[in-house]
Amino acid sequence: MKNKFIYSLLCFLFILGNITAQQTPAPKQTTAFSIEGATAHLGNGEVIKNSLIMFADGKISFVGSAMMKIARQGTVINAKGKHIYPGFIAANASLGLVEIDAVRATDDEDEVGSMLPHIGSLIAYNAESKVVESMRPNGVLMGQITPRGGTISGTSSVMQFDAWNWEDAAIKKNDAIHMNWPGSLTRGRWWLGEDPALKEDKKYIENITKITDFFGDAKRYLASNSTTKNLPFEATKGLFNGSQKLFLHINGEREITDAVSKMKALGINNLVLVHANGAENVADLLVKNNIPVVIERSHRIPNGEDDDYDLSYRNAKILIDKGITVGLGMEGQMERMNTRNLPFYAGTYAAYGVGKEEALKMITSNNAKILGIDNLVGTIEVGKDATLFISEGDALDMRGNILTDAFIQGRKISLKTHQTKLWKRYSNKYKTK
Repeated sequence: MKNKFIYSLLCFLFILGNITAQQTPAPKQTTAFSIEGATAHLGNGEVIKNSLIMFADGKISFVGSAMMKIARQGTVINAKGKHIYPGFIAANASLGLVEIDAVRATDDEDEVGSMLPHIGSLIAYNAESKVVESMRPNGVLMGQITPRGGTISGTSSVMQFDAWNWEDAAIKKNDAIHMNWPGSLTRGRWWLGEDPALKEDKKYIENITKITDFFGDAKRYLASNSTTKNLPFEATKGLFNGSQKLFLHINGEREITDAVSKMKALGINNLVLVHANGAENVADLLVKNNIPVVIERSHRIPNGEDDDYDLSYRNAKILIDKGITVGLGMEGQMERMNTRNLPFYAGTYAAYGVGKEEALKMITSNNAKILGIDNLVGTIEVGKDATLFISEGDALDMRGNILTDAFIQGRKISLKTHQTKLWKRYSNKYKTK
């Protein structure tokens, strides 16, 4: 009886360890790889059938046709009939900041206060997150980890999803500051008997003034070289010298116009719009100022009562046709779980006029440009990081997105999460014979 109890306890601890232990990150690349025969989708709109991709020491060394007579390097992977893609990049995601929504101790996406440019997601990122681990089997290998809440939410950083800790995971530290621009319209509180219809928010101008006053004070503080340190003001330095971007989470034509004019008047020119419903109506302003847009997921209802029923599916095509650089972000309901579906949201935009290779750019090269990491990732090009994967079929279609191999910075990473291993182990043990 005692032995049975000990055996049961050991089994429980083994299973618990498998569930909670971190997936072991892959070691640094020591062997070169040559992938030949696959259809290579380079992420810049170009496709190479029967391709040859080679990489060593974490960098891509050759991209071309497998018909070329060139010596293969290291381990040769025969990928005939398969497809190669750059690693997908999730913009505006909160992965690694919350593990279980109902457990407060695992929630680190928001801080107390409203103007928090100095609060960064970098050291709060949990590299051992099981949610982050579940991104890799769908080809989502990198993400912009973004804080939430407040008026100025904080500072994001770009991470890769196979690392021991946040230091190893960081691709670009403190890439952008994120701000929630106020809306010009509000609804009455129906539970207090107020009219729930949309009406003008009388505090809109006041709320904008608070934002411009904050940045104006920060600009004067930075110019004064004050010996008294102000951390929030210090954190805005990159916005004024152009080394950091300001991501404006915003909706509405009036709001977009106001935000662009106010920020440029302050000398903040490196802007990115997030969500940006109504951006198609002020496209000339965005093109003139070279402002890209990170749109929402395609699977959502229209925002406006008078919008076309399928506008949410067509807005990527509309913005691209107007000359705007468009990336795809993940903020919204159940966003951390849904981030693994990033390629399928892009696939929906492809089905509504964008086209497969253009939709692919939204989660590869376009997102890389918007996040300022296009010198490293986003496309399969010589000299860039070997962050890519092999899929049995179309990676923007859930029926074809079946990964056989994936690499981050040349390291061959695991695609099997602990949950997958446990499910297979016990389903095989107890399956009906």
